[in-house]
Amino acid sequence: MAATPRIRKSRSIVLGVLLILLGVWGGLAPFVGPYFHFAYTPDTPWHYTHARLWLEVVPAAVAVVGGMLVLASTGRLLAAAGAILAVLAGGWFVVGTVVNAIWHRLGTPGVPVGTSPTRIVGEQLGLFTGLGLVIVLCAALALGRAAATASETGPDPDTETEADMQSEAMAGTFWDEKP
Repeated sequence: MAATPRIRKSRSIVLGVLLILLGVWGGLAPFVGPYFHFAYTPDTPWHYTHARLWLEVVPAAVAVVGGMLVLASTGRLLAAAGAILAVLAGGWFVVGTVVNAIWHRLGTPGVPVGTSPTRIVGEQLGLFTGLGLVIVLCAALALGRAAATASETGPDPDTETEADMQSEAMAGTFWDEKP
């Protein structure tokens, strides 16, 4: 019976840490953003609303958990599960405010506090849409990495063909020759 493929940690560590940092940003930015005039209304620091819970804090927590699973896992199934959680969290950052327009139970997310169009777009991208897209991108890379692990393990050494052995032997003699 074949062993479960393992993942090289160097790439998973980067993606896992990045997902955790993006999740922390998504959860803390609505509460500390008003200090820097980068927020949605109400622009009072540490002001809790039901909409902030469901549209920012919950998906941020899910992204952090997904990043921790990607970071801590050595098996591809657990890494894939963490990446899928992070994809769902990032997707909710992207579509949550739009879904909230027809599903009012979440409360109102407010409006950007910026006065210029550039500032309004920056707040929308930094707190919802852009953040979600970057989380989805990182999670998709982690998911692809977990899926590619099976092909990286290579063929089973017990089923190596004669042609494989000959090509390895020829490659070894070619590179080992001295001029």
